[in-house]
Amino acid sequence: MNKLDLTGKSVLITGGTGSLGKALTRRIFSEWPEVGRLVIFSRDEQKQFQMAQQYPSGKYPAIRFFIGDVRDRERLVRAMRGIDYVIHAAAMKHVHLAEYNPSECIKTNVGGAENVIHACLETQVSRVVALSTDKACAPINLYGATKLTSDKLFIAANNIRGKNPIRFSVVRYGNVMGSNGSVIPFFLKKRADGFLPITDPRMTRFNISLDGGVDMVFHALANAWGGEIFIPKIPSYRITDVAEAIGPEMEHPIVGIRPGEKIHEEMITASDSFNTYDMGKYYVILPTSSVWNLEEFKQEFGAKLVPAGFSYNSGSNTEWVSVEELRQLIRDHIDPTFSHA
Repeated sequence: MNKLDLTGKSVLITGGTGSLGKALTRRIFSEWPEVGRLVIFSRDEQKQFQMAQQYPSGKYPAIRFFIGDVRDRERLVRAMRGIDYVIHAAAMKHVHLAEYNPSECIKTNVGGAENVIHACLETQVSRVVALSTDKACAPINLYGATKLTSDKLFIAANNIRGKNPIRFSVVRYGNVMGSNGSVIPFFLKKRADGFLPITDPRMTRFNISLDGGVDMVFHALANAWGGEIFIPKIPSYRITDVAEAIGPEMEHPIVGIRPGEKIHEEMITASDSFNTYDMGKYYVILPTSSVWNLEEFKQEFGAKLVPAGFSYNSGSNTEWVSVEELRQLIRDHIDPTFSHA
């Protein structure tokens, strides 16, 4: 495995003011204080203003705040001049909002992906990692369908790079604990109402911490050969256990699933198994046609093909987060003062 070194490198994060963007920023400055330049690209001026208070230019001379939208190809090209690494985290991600505003979701998640790819190919970017989601696997909602399309675009971009040494890869994972719009922060706020609404008591989700998501991005930047979808081995939780962990004495009314929601999430389907390899800490789905030698890849990383028909589903996962573990994770990653009493 290669070890990432961002010393002297220029990095751009689309959607850089989001939960993962801020976690990436924190880790980059912590691990590589001599990073050459870190560009925070997003369309939300208020979030950029707030983030700039945390990272004043006097103390963090490498940081740049660049207002722009991934729908704007020309702006992306300008922003990526002189950039070495791009992390594409910008997306419209709320399932029910995408169902209600489909064209807006397509413009950002599909058109935006095309624009990022174009801008990277037009400039001197050498590595690109795009963020995916478990909802892109066998999608039943528009958000998942747009992210699957985005994944396919980034993977196929390796086929049109010509002599350009750029490498495009994807990281796919489940719910990020504590991210904007996720269930745990929602339940923590909802406690004030005295009840926690449950969509369906059978519902399960994969769970990964923000730092775990950052680790995956760094792994892909350092080790991707181009065209991989990296998937972490992570535990699942039951929505009923989340409610029990946060408000055990409260009512948990069943309100029904929202448009486009699944009972269980999947990150690898049985159909993917023929191109899926176990790399130890991660699984990786390889492209059906790659620009490099598969046998050399397997030897380099000790990658082993998973059994035919293998799938990775939050409902049939072998590793689960208990109620008490959920409480500790909330204290560790979201609210150190949390108490369920």
